[in-house]
Amino acid sequence: MEIFHNLVMGFGVAITPIHLLYALIGCLLGTLIGVLPGIGPVATIAMLLPITFNLSPVAALIMLAGIYYGAQYGGSTTAILVNIPGESSSVVTCLDGYQMARQGRAGPALAVAALGSFFAGCVSTLIIALAAPPLAEVALKFGPSEYFSLMVFGLVAATVLAHGSLIKAIAMVAFGLLLGIVGTDVNSGVLRFTFNIPELSDGIGFVIVAMGMFGTAEIVANLELKDNREIFTKDVKNLWPTREDFKRAWAPVMRGTALGSFLGILPGGGALLASFGAYTLEKKVSRHPEQFGKGAIEGVAGPESANNAGAQTSFIPMLTLGIPSNAVMALMIGALMIQGIAPGPQVMNEKPQLFWGLIASMWVGNLMLVVLNLPLIGMWVKLLTVPYRYLYPSILVFMAIGVFSLSNNAFDVLIMAVFGVLGYICVKLECEPAPMILGFILGPLMEENLRRAMLLSRGDPMTFIYKPISAGFIIAATILLIVVALPAIRKKREEVFVEEV
Repeated sequence: MEIFHNLVMGFGVAITPIHLLYALIGCLLGTLIGVLPGIGPVATIAMLLPITFNLSPVAALIMLAGIYYGAQYGGSTTAILVNIPGESSSVVTCLDGYQMARQGRAGPALAVAALGSFFAGCVSTLIIALAAPPLAEVALKFGPSEYFSLMVFGLVAATVLAHGSLIKAIAMVAFGLLLGIVGTDVNSGVLRFTFNIPELSDGIGFVIVAMGMFGTAEIVANLELKDNREIFTKDVKNLWPTREDFKRAWAPVMRGTALGSFLGILPGGGALLASFGAYTLEKKVSRHPEQFGKGAIEGVAGPESANNAGAQTSFIPMLTLGIPSNAVMALMIGALMIQGIAPGPQVMNEKPQLFWGLIASMWVGNLMLVVLNLPLIGMWVKLLTVPYRYLYPSILVFMAIGVFSLSNNAFDVLIMAVFGVLGYICVKLECEPAPMILGFILGPLMEENLRRAMLLSRGDPMTFIYKPISAGFIIAATILLIVVALPAIRKKREEVFVEEV
């Protein structure tokens, strides 16, 4: 009964006019950046972090969460109509969604994507409400040793599950950890890696790194894309799917929701891994695998349900353990820190209105997104005709103003530009920036817990092995590294994200 009481309290917070407004803003922005190719939720949330300074913690998180799961909805629109994934997790939707549009069935494809996402969003929100409280209770029993080992496991898992080269992913994590220790050592007060630059004495700002690595780099990289697009606007009619469509789509939606809900909880998981996993699963279980890539509705229903479920269940480790499972959750933790809230299991007890208000807002947001996506499809399609060369200068100016407003310091804008160049180099070298941002966020927390654990054990490193929970995480991380280092597994891992795309 306690969960119903908590959800009633959460809905009381979520349906206040101001929070409904921020949920609507988040969903609108999420759909918009999902529709516009090249500007993902990570870049957008990074750009909007300065705005959250002046918002209440609940309003800030509701808006940012709406942007994240809204982008999963909007990404399917461009994937189906233009064959350009507006968001990385919509890559696999292009395969069958675009073929359905070419066959004059864009309407049913868009409807199945929206309805599947709505169902998955509702179910995964219920999973958060049920799973988060007991997980937070367990997390309250964690000491410094357990937290350090959990973060090691989280970084290893995020590295293993990041697409691309394992060596590059490990290098990016190490780079993020190094960036995290720039500034003043909290224990000794000694300046580290500041190179006599006074502005670096407080460390490199998280918002600046995120906006440079994701926002600026993404925009510059997208300037290379051509503007020639074949848009199937004339075929967006008869939105409601047929009975046969529903018959073929319901099982993939259920499987995609289950798979996405599970993969979203894993460190390094989230929407991208969920959508690829769901597509592979549907192709394996289908009686007609030869139809995939030629307009199979299962190839739209499964991945679209999975990416929305994965996006929302990735909030579980962030809200309960304070551990980000992907780059967006790292930005969410940054937003909490900006508000002066320490992420972790104590949030549920100390800020119940924030915790349950955010969960309730996800149901409200998912309902808003169905209303926004299907009736307003014509408006979203019109946006695709705006040339990108008109969009990017205004976005860059907005980002520069946002960074400058953090501390009224032009040096911050310069640092953002440096990280923008660095991010662009990473794009060219095919180095995933997400592991770097996870390392940057977790680095200081890992260092703090490592030092605390060593102080409590009087310098005995075996404290991480003697404690069962800590030992379990260390063993799991070691097994993951060993397994992924096996030649056959490594080769399969590097191929899985490009399979059939």
